[in-house]
Amino acid sequence: MMALPFYQKHHEHYDRAYRHKELQSTLSQYQKEEKRKSAVYSHGSTAYTRGSAAYRHGSAAAYSHESAAAYSHGSAAYGHESAAYSHGSAAYDHESAAHSRRSAAYSLGSESLSKMSSAYDHESAAHSRRSAAYSLGSESLSKMSAAYDHESAALSRRSAADSLGSESLSKRSAAYSLGSEAYSHGLKDSNIMIEDRSYKLSPKAKRAKQSLFSEEKENKAIDYVVPVFTGRQVYVSGITDTEQERIKESAAYIARRNLFATGEGISATRVATSSSTEEQHEKKSRKVAIRESAERLALKKTLEETEEFHRKLNEDKLLHAPEFVIKPRSHTVWEKQNVKLHCTVTGWPEPRLTWYKNNVPINVHTHPGKYIIESRYGMHSLEINKCDFEDTAQYRASAMNVKGELSAYASLVVKRYKGEFDESYFHAGTVTMPLSFGVTPHGYASKFEIHFVDKFEVSFGREGETMSLGCTVIIHPDIKRFHPEIQWYRNGVLIKPSKWVQMHWSGERATLTLAHANKEDEGLYTLRVVMGDYYEQYSAYVFVRDADAEMPGAPASPLDVECLDANKDYVIISWKQPAVDGGSPILGYFIDKCEVGTTHWSQCNETPVKFARFPVTGLIEGRSYIFRVRAVNKAGISIPSRVSEPVAALDPADRARLRSHPSAPWTGQIIVTEEEPAEGVVPGPPSDLHVIEATKNYVVLSWKPPGERGHEGVMYFVEKCTAGTENWQRVNTEIPVKSPRFAVFDLAEGKSYSFRVRCCNSAGIGEPSEATEATVVGDKLDIPKAPGRIIPTRNTDTSVVVTWTESKDAKELVGYYVEASIAGSGHWEPSNNNPVKGTRFICHGLLTGENYIFRVRAVNAAGLSEYSQESEPIEVKAAIAAPSPPYDITVLESVRDSMVLGWKQPKIIGGAEITGYYVNYREVIDGVPGKWNEANIKPVSERAYRIHNLKENMVYQFQVAAANLAGVGTPSPPTRSFKCEEWTIAVPGPPHDLLCTEVRKNSLVLLWKPPVYIGRSPVTGYYVDVKETEATDEHWRSVNEKPIANKFLKVSGLKEGVSYLFRVRATNQAGVGKPSDTTDPVIAETRPGTKEMEVDVDDNGVISLNFECDQMSPDSKFVWSKNYEPIEDESRLAFDTKGGKSKAAFKDLGEDDLGIYSCAVTDTDGVSSSYTIDEEEMKRLLALSHEHKFPTVPLKSELAAELLEKGQVRFWLQAEKLSGNAKVNFVFNDKEIVNGEKYKMKVDHNTGLIEMIMDKLEDNDEGTYTFQLQDGKATNQSSLVLIGDVFKKLQNEADFQRQEWFRKQGPHFVEYLGWEVTADCNVLLKCKVANIKKETHIVWYKDGREIMVDEEHDFKDGVCTLLISEFSKKDAGIYEVILKDDRGKDKSKLKLVEAAFADLMNEVCRKIALSATELKIQSTAEGIRLFSFVNYYLEDLRVSWLHNDAKIKYTDRVKTGVTGEQIWLQISEPTPQDKGKYIMELFDGKTTHTRKLDLSGQAFDEACAEFQRLKQAAVAERNRARILGGLPDVVTIQEGKALNLTCNVWGDPVPEVTWLKNEKPLTADAHCILKYESGKSASFTMTGVNTIDSGRYSILVKNKYGTETSDFTVSVFIPEGEDEVSQPEPSKGDKKKV
Repeated sequence: MMALPFYQKHHEHYDRAYRHKELQSTLSQYQKEEKRKSAVYSHGSTAYTRGSAAYRHGSAAAYSHESAAAYSHGSAAYGHESAAYSHGSAAYDHESAAHSRRSAAYSLGSESLSKMSSAYDHESAAHSRRSAAYSLGSESLSKMSAAYDHESAALSRRSAADSLGSESLSKRSAAYSLGSEAYSHGLKDSNIMIEDRSYKLSPKAKRAKQSLFSEEKENKAIDYVVPVFTGRQVYVSGITDTEQERIKESAAYIARRNLFATGEGISATRVATSSSTEEQHEKKSRKVAIRESAERLALKKTLEETEEFHRKLNEDKLLHAPEFVIKPRSHTVWEKQNVKLHCTVTGWPEPRLTWYKNNVPINVHTHPGKYIIESRYGMHSLEINKCDFEDTAQYRASAMNVKGELSAYASLVVKRYKGEFDESYFHAGTVTMPLSFGVTPHGYASKFEIHFVDKFEVSFGREGETMSLGCTVIIHPDIKRFHPEIQWYRNGVLIKPSKWVQMHWSGERATLTLAHANKEDEGLYTLRVVMGDYYEQYSAYVFVRDADAEMPGAPASPLDVECLDANKDYVIISWKQPAVDGGSPILGYFIDKCEVGTTHWSQCNETPVKFARFPVTGLIEGRSYIFRVRAVNKAGISIPSRVSEPVAALDPADRARLRSHPSAPWTGQIIVTEEEPAEGVVPGPPSDLHVIEATKNYVVLSWKPPGERGHEGVMYFVEKCTAGTENWQRVNTEIPVKSPRFAVFDLAEGKSYSFRVRCCNSAGIGEPSEATEATVVGDKLDIPKAPGRIIPTRNTDTSVVVTWTESKDAKELVGYYVEASIAGSGHWEPSNNNPVKGTRFICHGLLTGENYIFRVRAVNAAGLSEYSQESEPIEVKAAIAAPSPPYDITVLESVRDSMVLGWKQPKIIGGAEITGYYVNYREVIDGVPGKWNEANIKPVSERAYRIHNLKENMVYQFQVAAANLAGVGTPSPPTRSFKCEEWTIAVPGPPHDLLCTEVRKNSLVLLWKPPVYIGRSPVTGYYVDVKETEATDEHWRSVNEKPIANKFLKVSGLKEGVSYLFRVRATNQAGVGKPSDTTDPVIAETRPGTKEMEVDVDDNGVISLNFECDQMSPDSKFVWSKNYEPIEDESRLAFDTKGGKSKAAFKDLGEDDLGIYSCAVTDTDGVSSSYTIDEEEMKRLLALSHEHKFPTVPLKSELAAELLEKGQVRFWLQAEKLSGNAKVNFVFNDKEIVNGEKYKMKVDHNTGLIEMIMDKLEDNDEGTYTFQLQDGKATNQSSLVLIGDVFKKLQNEADFQRQEWFRKQGPHFVEYLGWEVTADCNVLLKCKVANIKKETHIVWYKDGREIMVDEEHDFKDGVCTLLISEFSKKDAGIYEVILKDDRGKDKSKLKLVEAAFADLMNEVCRKIALSATELKIQSTAEGIRLFSFVNYYLEDLRVSWLHNDAKIKYTDRVKTGVTGEQIWLQISEPTPQDKGKYIMELFDGKTTHTRKLDLSGQAFDEACAEFQRLKQAAVAERNRARILGGLPDVVTIQEGKALNLTCNVWGDPVPEVTWLKNEKPLTADAHCILKYESGKSASFTMTGVNTIDSGRYSILVKNKYGTETSDFTVSVFIPEGEDEVSQPEPSKGDKKKV
């Protein structure tokens, strides 16, 4: 079947081993066929060699008959091959298999056939891969086709076919080994499916000649290598189809490059080319011409099909951002001319390029024929036809792909011929000019007025949220088609669009959106608006708080994860530590990696690392990875950080080469000859080996490749040794290092090491480099010291400026974290989550009026410093400063010699109340302003002022400055010019001093002052207009259809969150006047903490309005108004203000008090509220006041019934208050009942409690009970209905309660028998009793049998208990306890069987499991024992052990058991495989409890060492020399008798025996005979003792494991007439061990 491309093989991975296996089978078949036809090839080779020589000399006559015959034979055979090849059939396979390796001579007298034969020598076993020649580029086929056409005109039919075939096949055959990737493209129209077979390359020569890529001419001989490569397809998520294909091709490129480095593939060598060619002319038949025409058409079609694939194959295989190779250049042209802008862009994936004109995308469809945009092979062009003056602009080419965006700019200036310039274009504002011109409507200028409106303020967000920053930009003058450049910066660094950041410019408003905010996004954001060489900018800080931790107490996520150094073997990852550690110190960090295109994350380090840099190894060369970091403390692991940018596991040199030359260039031909392989060269030692980074976790080495290394690549082995020794150990024993950098792990902290490197290649391993100096393993970077001198200063109502001195001797400082705390709270909050550089920071988001303290800590890669000393407390309050300038200055009235000005209050009052305003004016004569004059010497308090003594018809400019306690602020900019003249218009002037108050989410109240100029008739009313801030002037609409007489209006129907503008117009009989200046933008929103005015009626009936404010400053005041006019007459209202509360009480509410009452709080952010009292509300309040003046008897509770202890029924209710004259009537079924034997009634006037008690409920007591109260004028009553089931239930409960009371007259149980498990894991049966006396007995039973208790219970605390120690299954049963005395008895049962017993056993097992101590290690002579103690052990408690999370299978070597209260795991003869984490699981029936122990590292080493010591001690104790017994302590013997003592000894090896007398060696002789038999028995014999033999004797046994002695005393006596010899005493002698 036809071979598919490697990425279409259904996820199969064809590795090199598979290729070699199939290749061996193919070669064996080929060799058999070769032997069978060797004779034929020999003959053909001789003939063709001669023909080739004759052909090379260019003489057609030189062809011999033999050569001609051979030529004919070869042409026919080759013609069949060529035809078969052009159709892509299997016939070509059969024919090509008939060629031998010696077919290099099979040249038909031409240079092309020589090339073909040489290629066949290497590729005869890879016929299925022939079509990969197309993947090397369509250029070869084009040249082949051209050669075919040329030869066909000069040669005969056969020679033309041979020329075509020989030249094309010489290129094809050398490329067959490229695999089946291109075969599906080159032969996809063929119906013949050719089996895809791989082949095995010949063994690599010791010295493989380096292959070269060349872009020289086709007829120049070069060396070329065509590599074999395969690949595999992996699942890719989140990447487009095109990117998916490119990732696969990237893997293919790495495979090809590896084959280049190892020398695999087809080795191509030189062959001399002929210097001249003899042309042959022969007429062609019609059949031949048709065949050749068909072949040309097939080749042309194949060429077209492979062009697209060739382009993709040669693209860069690594992701990188767009780059402009050639940028568009600026042009200056005349009108009516055409201009074309060119640029060339590279990047992968292939960038998409968009053309902009003044930052507006160019749409060719909206301007048909005007623009022509072309893109081909990375070259892009924009052609503008018939340029006119409006085409003068700045043009931008923007290239974008997944890695980023890049722009290039060019300006176009269109000139007009003299006399054709139209100045109206400039004044009309329709001209478009390049930015460098700085055009304004008044001609050429150098500065624009740029203003920011509706600006974004300091913002607070949380990780994972979407944040948006926006600002409206107003530019003056506004020139059409002349657009600004909008730039966003974070901490001074230009921000580019990405998947995290989106930018938008609508033409008026610039917005920046953080799609998924992270702490990396925290910082100072700056919006810069650029117009030519001039720009304005605005900045505000954005804070991003940590997301909620997944586990309580876990730390925050790290941030700023970056890849510092990347090569084939490792990537160094760095990050910044978080500001929040979750309440416990961070133990370290875990680094995770993920291959680009997949979603599988894997952890890179087993144990947390504390240093904020770590080299990640184990990467697959050529693949791209992303990384993330997680912090860990004792509470848990943080959420992951934001992922890093992708990085490829390649050396920097490879990465740069891939970007500049992504694939091998096609040279047009492949020339192949044979050459004997040369001997390989063993590489020399590397140079410049040094340690570039050392921490306690790893050491990074760097070196330079050797100078002597031959023509093949080299790899490296790294060796280490402890400093001061020569015991070198290889670090990378299995896989050589490919890069000249390497990270060494598993080093002992605190030890010194030296390192060296060896090179290796196919020829062998070279000499080592010079060793590095001794390097101590440990962190070279110290944790910085704490900053000092923390000084806070006031800034605003919600922020404080904190400064400090930098940490001393700090290295590689990342920045500082600032924390704030309300003084005395002890709770600290981070002020920044991204370290700030510098020694100054503004802490925002603080509570106004609170006292705060601050502290700072420094951070670098080694960790966070200690906290600085806490600052002095500071109150959060705005610093006092001079106010900002007033604005919106306008003329309210003008007469012949004076003018009235109005203005708005400054936006920033400077933290203190404005005390007044100063007005200045100046004359303007012929456009030239004069000197400023003061209009007022004393400040004016109103925001309107009349300036006198002006000159009629003179033009004036004005400016106003505000003043407060801090001084006079900056004056406003000069107004536009106003002419002082008499206003004669009939309509009124504009109202002024507009104020928005009581702003809520859907309404607000607008106040204004009447116009100063009223026109020819009095003002009769006002119209209020409104529009959204973003809307144009056409969207102004009137709020009221008819004019209103009031100077205020509540505007309703607003949309929440929308910004509005308002204005007011006055009207009189003549008409509607000019509108006022608009208000500042007001957002319809109810701010948090907003409180409304409330009305209240107290107990005395007093009606009052109350307003509360919690945002007051020390200078704030409550200002009450009626109908928004200050209340001057206080005869009807009484005001009382205390703290943040103010009350206005009506003295006598009446019709004169109807109106809108409002209260505003000064020196706040517009805190105000109002309350409307109309006739209906007045009536409601008066009625409520009357109720308070004349109250009813208030009840705390309605009538209810309850049971008393003896079963009595108590009816009761409680009034809130009763006087001494209060009366109560008790009624049952509409009949009054009185106090007597059945009913006992009681009234407590002090507490208001009224009750009636009945001893017993009888059947005739069913009905309705009512209590009627009267206290002066106030009355009240409450009823309770007891009928039907309600009455029956109450009656039954009363009877039961009565019986219970009788039971409780004797000893009884308050709480019945139950159980609990004590902390000692014992079971305690307990019950609570009452009414006990000394004579009361308590008896316990189990299953009907009395339990004998040793002690009598003292009934202390009324609790009876029975303790069952070490509870087990034998204790199951039914337990009963009985109380009895002369007053009666009571009993309680507890069944501990079946489910109840199982529950109890589960609880006992749980307590036992909880009592288990932590696992400990004990070394014994047999091995290592892990054990834990419990209070006691039950078989119901299931114990299991795990090793490295896998269940342990118990063997003779690994056993578990229980000894007493000890649960143990015995590991006999431990080995390194026993290292790891051990877990003991205790299952109590419901829950599994674990105890963990890490038996690795130092713990394992120490345990093994102790085991070996104990083992040796046991062997020594077992085998040491010892005396087993037989010697007495004292021997008393008669003189002349024989003494014979024998003892047994033991030892391995056999001990030596020495006898001593009085601590001196005893020598054997005839008198003293010493024997030692078989190493087991030692005897001591004296033939005839005398007194001189008395003394202290000792026997000493000794071997290499120890020594032991035994002493005995011999006493010889002379008898007095008695012939007796005392027998030795049977006791043992003293023994001493040494």
